[in-house]
Amino acid sequence: MLLAALWVTGLLAYQLPGPGWLRGAAIVAWAGFAITTAVGVARARTGRWPGAAYMAALVACGVWWLLLVPRQDRVWADDVAQRLKVTRFDGRHVVLDNVRDFTWRNEDDHDVRWVRRQYDLEQLRSADLVMSYWMGPMIAHTLVSFGFADGRQLVFSLEIRKERGESFSALGGFFRKFEMTLVAAEETDIIRVRSNVRGEDVYLYRLQGMTREQLKGLFVSYLGEARKLDAAPAFYNTLTSNCTTIVYELAKQIAPGLPLDYRLLVSGYFAEYARDLGVLVPGVDFATLKARGRITERARAAGDAADFSRRIRQGMPGVEQGAVP
Repeated sequence: MLLAALWVTGLLAYQLPGPGWLRGAAIVAWAGFAITTAVGVARARTGRWPGAAYMAALVACGVWWLLLVPRQDRVWADDVAQRLKVTRFDGRHVVLDNVRDFTWRNEDDHDVRWVRRQYDLEQLRSADLVMSYWMGPMIAHTLVSFGFADGRQLVFSLEIRKERGESFSALGGFFRKFEMTLVAAEETDIIRVRSNVRGEDVYLYRLQGMTREQLKGLFVSYLGEARKLDAAPAFYNTLTSNCTTIVYELAKQIAPGLPLDYRLLVSGYFAEYARDLGVLVPGVDFATLKARGRITERARAAGDAADFSRRIRQGMPGVEQGAVP
């Protein structure tokens, strides 16, 4: 009864329409009713009707939950306003529309630019795990940056699709508060905004041990996810559909035996999970990988330099030997 009462409380807090005072009043009324019913049950004094009313309320909330549907037509924040589109893909060459290439001066001052990009997957050379810490050591946003032979990088990031003026809530992510979107972006946008504008602490780790086909397979898996989210919206879930679990789910497509691990949920430790799987630079201890992979200061020093991607990788272990020939 307690778990059910807490779930309904969250549902009211994040899904009940109307002003804040109305949600507060509804939560207080529900809490009073749930506590009264629970005490009555515990003391074996409650009759048939309070218990039946409680169950009816749970069923009604369950139906409400099931009727919540994700949408594509809200007034979205600038940085998630467009959906990534796979315009053409023949197995080797891919054309992507709505790759993000913003110039950020601060959170509220930025140049909006969505561009078309073409890539030859035979030119894929590397993949880097990007960890951006925004709320202490346990929580990080996880991204993957793909490198090409001509020096270009493309970053994929699963994010909540915020409405204009909306901010992220980890608790709200349990209650279908947010849709999700897959962003593909230039590093000068999606990494730089985190390190240089939002003040997050960012780390890069070169992923190793993949064949060219596996590297291509991981990239193609992201294309599949982009197509799914373009065709039909989906809810973000803090536990099961977030920036870290998507990396795990896509990686499982090329390595089906990947084990489940608590670090898929405590995302700040996901790099250690990757280390234990043996996909980071071999022969270098994790403390060194982390220290040299911390790009925060290098990114801030690079600013809006044209060779931003090269500068942030200076001194990063595995950059030279990590490329797939």
